Amino acid sequence: MQHFSDTIAAQATASGEGGIAIVRVSGSQCEDILSRVFRAKNGRPLQNRVLTFGHVLDRETVIDEAMAVLFRAPYSYTREDVAEIHCHGSDALVRRILLLLLREGARMADPGEFTCRAFLNGRIDLSQAEAVMRMIRAGSERAMTSAIRQMEGGVSAFVRAAREEIIALLAEIAAAIDFPDEIEETQTAQQIHARCGEIAAKLRNACDPRAGRIEDEGLRVVLCGRPNAGKSSLLNALIGGERAIVTDIPGTTRDTLTESMQIDGLRVCLTDTAGLRETGDTVERIGVERAKKALGEADVRVLVLDSSCAVTQEDRECLCELEPHIVALSKSDLTAAVSTDAAAQEFPAAKIAAVCAPMGDGLDALKALLLSFAPADGAESSMLCQARHVQAALRACDSLCDAQRAIDDGMTLDMCAVDLSAALDALGEITGETMSEQVIGEVFARFCVGK
Repeated sequence: MQHFSDTIAAQATASGEGGIAIVRVSGSQCEDILSRVFRAKNGRPLQNRVLTFGHVLDRETVIDEAMAVLFRAPYSYTREDVAEIHCHGSDALVRRILLLLLREGARMADPGEFTCRAFLNGRIDLSQAEAVMRMIRAGSERAMTSAIRQMEGGVSAFVRAAREEIIALLAEIAAAIDFPDEIEETQTAQQIHARCGEIAAKLRNACDPRAGRIEDEGLRVVLCGRPNAGKSSLLNALIGGERAIVTDIPGTTRDTLTESMQIDGLRVCLTDTAGLRETGDTVERIGVERAKKALGEADVRVLVLDSSCAVTQEDRECLCELEPHIVALSKSDLTAAVSTDAAAQEFPAAKIAAVCAPMGDGLDALKALLLSFAPADGAESSMLCQARHVQAALRACDSLCDAQRAIDDGMTLDMCAVDLSAALDALGEITGETMSEQVIGEVFARFCVGK
């Protein structure tokens, strides 16, 4: 990111055919550049925050009927002058308009540069900027809800409250150093020791990287079991479509097959795997190895058992020494050779569900069991769930613990203040108050162009 005095332009909507495309411009020359490529139908200058009908012009040649709107600073996304041209959704037309804007003095925006300018101009902090990209990439209602909380400052408010507590401790240390006759240092040290522990505990309790990954990427559920146990039928029934091939021939599935679905707003990534068995078939053997890899990465391992057959040693070995989270007794419409009680005794740590995939029986109960392995959907359930935020918070916890150790070792309060300042800086990285330019660039480099 550089040259923030420039006026930038980019397509703000996705590429491809559509009814409307939006081209966004931001910077001090925004209004002047817009006036040279857009003319209102009524011939008047554009009014602030009024969507106006007119024509996009290449000098005097009309290239599109469009709408344009101007947002004068500071009441815009970037807190600079911003303009948008709402044109017809043709990639060729958008490219033509962008070339006109570049010819008149704008330059193409870098990835995430609009949001980066909003951050640098104080409209949002760094965690809110990251939430913008989370919202764009949200693949489920749960992910959208979490992103909205972050965009509205949920993370920022929590972090700032923790920083204010640390700042208060630093103020107490400064007072104890400046007024040794009035403030008893030993008592102050004991109070600071206790409060450091409280702040560190609060930060650790708020860290949940698993929740962030599941919200953004989905709950990873792997179906495993012997060949012909009913895994593919169960996947098809859960997603409501014929995605996996189902036959009576054992070993039909030879590779992992992943499909996504939503359960109560949570994205769930279901993976059907090759039946786990010893085989001389090279292709099937590769599929078995991939199944084992998927099991090791799963959030939820579902062992599918054919309830019409007795549990065998092959069933017990299907998870490669891993414990199942759920045992799904398939083919519950047939005469049962394995009851839910027997399955519970065989796999005491697992939750049991009896299902009949073709009939849809037991699917709601199975979905409820899958949801029980996901983090709770609440404002406090994943306060610090992004990997970068968690890493910064845990560094702050380490510094707070260092401050406690300094007190325990009988060091002076000014030595303790060094550790508290380090904790303050670590938390500041979350909101961008103490972030380096390099890291800021890396954060916004993950954005799409035009946002």
